[in-house]
Amino acid sequence: MLKPVLRRLAVASLAVLPLTVSSPAHAAETLPLTEAVTALPVGIESRDGYNRDAFRHWNAGTNPSDGCNTRAEVLLSEAVEPPVVGPGCRLSGGRWWSYYDQTWVTSASGLDIDHMVPLAESWDSGAAAWSAQRREAYANDQGANASLVAVTARSNRSKADQDPSEWLPPAAEVHCRYAAEWTATKLRWSLAADEPELAALREVAANCPDQTVTYELAQ
Repeated sequence: MLKPVLRRLAVASLAVLPLTVSSPAHAAETLPLTEAVTALPVGIESRDGYNRDAFRHWNAGTNPSDGCNTRAEVLLSEAVEPPVVGPGCRLSGGRWWSYYDQTWVTSASGLDIDHMVPLAESWDSGAAAWSAQRREAYANDQGANASLVAVTARSNRSKADQDPSEWLPPAAEVHCRYAAEWTATKLRWSLAADEPELAALREVAANCPDQTVTYELAQ
């Protein structure tokens, strides 16, 4: 009789074990900017086949029940003085600091939500091989503060889809921060950098001895 009893006990013990084991989250890593730039994978960029519509944005955001899309949620998150949220997530009032050009903005309509690494640049750097779902996650990434940033429409459109070898913010005092956030975004999403881009990032980093880069790999 002992064996059937032991068998029943073994089955009962298995029943209380979790059916699935979740993967451990990737820990955030912090590096000096110079080291973070060195950690970027090097690649040859290609824009073949790029279409902005391949990146669905703006979606329902991190809280689909709040009626605000990703753009509005970023505006609410970055507001220095919060706006009033009306029906349909219409924002009125509020105050924002556009760090690219060191400008105060008092109307949500005067702001763009910039993808720190532009959609076209991400395509060039590896996103062309992603699934539609991963590209949507990238285009609406609120999991890292650096990924999406509210800035003046003027500065965002001046930047367009250029990398740091072609464009840096007009406010020279924020170049260290900008290079760190660009690098963090590329590391977060395992995107490559080409040689001119790396050279520009190294040049900025050489003048930013105290700047660090913190990033966590995107899921």
